[in-house]
Parts: sequence; C-alpha cells; structure tokens
Amino acid sequence: MRKAPSIIPTDRLDRDMYLVLEDFSGGPAWRETDEDRTDYLILINDLLNGQYDHPLRVVAFNPLEGWSRDATEDVARELERWVAEGHEVTDPVREFIERFTGRPIGVQLLLPLREF
Repeated sequence: MRKAPSIIPTDRLDRDMYLVLEDFSGGPAWRETDEDRTDYLILINDLLNGQYDHPLRVVAFNPLEGWSRDATEDVARELERWVAEGHEVTDPVREFIERFTGRPIGVQLLLPLREF
C-alpha cells in the first residue's frame, strides 16, 4: 500500500514535540496548545511559570521520525534541577516533580548533632 503524501510541510514535523496531560475538574485531558509552544524548553518554562494547574504526564513525539514516548520523568528531573537553582514552582508542579523523581524537594534534611 502506498503512503499518501502529508499535507503538513515536513519542516514543521521534523522536531520533537511535547504535550501535557492535565487533571481538569472534569477529568484528565490533553492540554490544548499552540504548535509553537510544544518545544521542550518552552514546556519547561511554562511549567515553571504556572501555566499548567495540575500536570499528570508529559508525552514526547516526533511525527516525521514516527516515534512517541513518555517523557514525564525527564521533565520532572529537569524541573527539579531548576528548583535546586532557586526557581519557585506552584504546589501542583512541586507534587508532579516529587511524584516522578521519588524525592521531596525544598525539604531541609536534619543532620545529627555531634557531641563534643
């Protein structure tokens, strides 16, 4: 069977794109976003700036290369790095980071005191 040619220019498809599954009051749904806001760094910036209220998952895909994958843990680790550098995040994004890294963030660990 022959493949039909794409009506979308390939230069728009030849990049990795990221979409967020968000928990809305009516239930989880993929967040609608403009095509130019699906870039990795823009996604990270939008998460840091509170553009997503309750992120659940992140999926990465590249239509031209024909792959998709769950990028949730990668995004959570990247956000964790930004928080460690002093960036503030909303509570739901903090919960997202903690859920997928398995580590609490912004928590001061107690060190045992030495007796002299």
